[in-house]
Amino acid sequence: MAAAFDTGLPRQAAASGGITVETRARFGYSAATGTTDDGRFRRLTVKLPAAYAQRLFDARDTGAGDQQMREIIAEGFKEVHFQDGGGRAMGLSDVEFNDIDYLDQDY
Repeated sequence: MAAAFDTGLPRQAAASGGITVETRARFGYSAATGTTDDGRFRRLTVKLPAAYAQRLFDARDTGAGDQQMREIIAEGFKEVHFQDGGGRAMGLSDVEFNDIDYLDQDY
């Protein structure tokens, strides 16, 4: 996945509009007792804030591997999609992002 970020797109995206990530992958999560943590495939298109774009650029520039890049994206999906920016699922602790069918990003 790291190679997908080696596109030479301008860093201005990190400072302005953020990054839109579209993927189909298996998502699982850790949450409060009584909720399901079974991973399932989802197709998501999520606009991540500029801070996540910056973190992805920085990780790429320091030679981060696929796992580290997935962790950054999973954290962004947790905050923006699953917790709706703090409006729900606040007991959600970790989101797992695995078995990626495809990943596309737009700046």
